[in-house]
Amino acid sequence: MHEEVKDYYGKVLSKSEDLKTNACCTSSDLPQHVKKALSNVHDDVLSRYYGCGLIAPDLLSGMHIMDLGCGSGRDCYVLSQWVGDNGKILGVDMTEEQLAIALEHEQYHADKFGYQTKNTEFRLAYIEKLGELDLPENSFDIIVSNCVINLSPDKNAVLSEAYRLLKPGGELYFSDVYSNKRVPKALVDDPILYGECLSGALYWNDFENLAKSVGFLDPRLVEDDIITIENEAVQNKIGHIRFFSATYRLFKLPDLEPQCEDYGQAVIYKGGIPFSDKSFKLDKHHLIEKDKVFPVCGNTWRMLKETRFEHYFEFIGSWENHYGIFEGCGTAIPFELTTQSIEESLGNSCC
Repeated sequence: MHEEVKDYYGKVLSKSEDLKTNACCTSSDLPQHVKKALSNVHDDVLSRYYGCGLIAPDLLSGMHIMDLGCGSGRDCYVLSQWVGDNGKILGVDMTEEQLAIALEHEQYHADKFGYQTKNTEFRLAYIEKLGELDLPENSFDIIVSNCVINLSPDKNAVLSEAYRLLKPGGELYFSDVYSNKRVPKALVDDPILYGECLSGALYWNDFENLAKSVGFLDPRLVEDDIITIENEAVQNKIGHIRFFSATYRLFKLPDLEPQCEDYGQAVIYKGGIPFSDKSFKLDKHHLIEKDKVFPVCGNTWRMLKETRFEHYFEFIGSWENHYGIFEGCGTAIPFELTTQSIEESLGNSCC
């Protein structure tokens, strides 16, 4: 399947419009600061974008970031504007044709952003075999990926390598495609369905269990949207399965609890995080308004206290008393599966 995917993204597809479905695309309804950053990216890079979400986590200045499956480098060049002169972006991809585009425009972007030396690097590798790059353990603040992990035949290896390479308190922040049921093997083996980011998608519950098994003990859903295929031939093959684009953040915090437990804790967002003046969004269920006492579970408390976000919050409470399960971190089913939400999405392509 590696060779099939390499051929699909290196030879079959030459631009974003060549995709047969809208699974690998991102909504045009983007925050203004993201639109501004994208406007600085070279057109050749933008024309070969095959992502499905927005990988723009907060607080990136000075961060060391790796992009798994960076393709032609679009997201790397967006993030490089936010990490600044003291940050570093490493893009990894297995497709020579895609990396050639990224490398061709490296100096253009360094000059465009006003950097004395470029803060990007691109390397050819399989994202399941990052050990072959001889990267130090615990060396990245953030690892991102945009609609690529679903294309990997060994997703356990990808997540395990990400966990190994992240610093304690670091995070894997990524967008990908998920399904509401397991995809049959006959469809997984279809190279078109696989290349279109559909049949390689994990059933969401299999993903969450896999993430926990490698050490990411409390996966947090940031946002999700229903994918409409809008291709009759593809729909006839796989339309009985619902697909979703979703962004998750997975923190490397050992000993998080398997459930959200209540210790009577709370936080106060003091402000100061760029592009989050009035409130900070940790995930889909935690929009924390500035200067307001916000009750949190023990896991959420640690996600803010033991990460790069610590200095932007006041922390209330301790671990002395336990009050049972915390109400408010979301339900077991993460995605919107209601009939109403499905009907509202039909015909609304994100491209």
